[in-house]
Amino acid sequence: MSLWFLLALMTVGAIFAVLWPLGRRTPVKREGRESAVYQDQLAEIDRDIAGGLIGETEAAAARVEISRRLLAAADTEQARTVSSSLRMRRAVALVALVGVPVLAGALYLHLGSPAMPDFPLASRTRAPAAGQSLEQLVAQVQSHLEKHPTDGRGWTVLAPVLGRLGRFEEAAQAFRNAIRYDGDSAARRAGLGEALAGAANGVVTAEAKAEFERAVALDADEPKARYFLGLAAEQDGRPKDAAALWQDLLSKAPPDAPWRPVLEAALARVGVTAPTSPDGAKMPSLSNDTIASAQGMSESDRGAMIRGMVDRLAARLKQNGDDVEGWLRLARAYMVLNEPDNARAARDDARRALAASEGDLRKLNEGLKALGIDG
Repeated sequence: MSLWFLLALMTVGAIFAVLWPLGRRTPVKREGRESAVYQDQLAEIDRDIAGGLIGETEAAAARVEISRRLLAAADTEQARTVSSSLRMRRAVALVALVGVPVLAGALYLHLGSPAMPDFPLASRTRAPAAGQSLEQLVAQVQSHLEKHPTDGRGWTVLAPVLGRLGRFEEAAQAFRNAIRYDGDSAARRAGLGEALAGAANGVVTAEAKAEFERAVALDADEPKARYFLGLAAEQDGRPKDAAALWQDLLSKAPPDAPWRPVLEAALARVGVTAPTSPDGAKMPSLSNDTIASAQGMSESDRGAMIRGMVDRLAARLKQNGDDVEGWLRLARAYMVLNEPDNARAARDDARRALAASEGDLRKLNEGLKALGIDG
């Protein structure tokens, strides 16, 4: 049943409620009318005959004259009453039939949203209220999932949010439920592995590694799983294997892939030159000469070099904040350096610098969301 049909039905009901009393007959009051005076005069003639004050002949003549006047007065009063009542009813009916719908329609067009499409009830219950924190929204979704534990789509939405909030153990369980009720996929397996690694303070445990391997088995090009498999190799003391995985992943990545700087920083960490893009162009964040200079450095010297590049990038963006990719590289670098406070500060500075460009701001927010610092 459409909204407009319901509104029309309600309007008809309102009009009927107004017109119904007008269709009922109202008793005519006799007091104060001219016809009542003549009726009293007829009664007075009968009293005069009874008292012997008037004869029958005079009484009959008086009755005829008074009756004639009575009929004339009654006709006049009835015509006047009908005309007045008819005018009033027509005016009220006109207001009810035309005024009520017009007024109601005008108010709805002004206050309502007739052009807005239907919003399903199920989605309405999940719509975020203004001013609610992410924690409150997560609590609402969790409450929903307690009542509907087999809602795989709900678990799929909840799992990565819990990971961004640092609630890794809950995120891991949510990913397991998403796989159980919404089907297996490379992205969900990679998300589960990431949550397990997060719960282990960044260490790719055997359980997490098994999930990344399952993800790659489902999709050989799943970037998150391949990155963490390289990280597992680095943590196992096999930097060459890690570099080979990362170089292969980076060489196949599109030029605008948001995780490029993360791989470049990882390669710099193990002292390996980043590959060129598929079209032969050099990647913008780290040059070959800069990365080559990192080979043979100690871990502390290499960290100081990366810190210097990050600081120079931050200084450049303060001078010219129109570079969306530069802001994203800076935020990623801070995340790699395990400096979430600086990453959030870069996020806020970037949003202020790009506030005048809706397209750049949207691109920035999408990149920040991929990094998990979009709050």
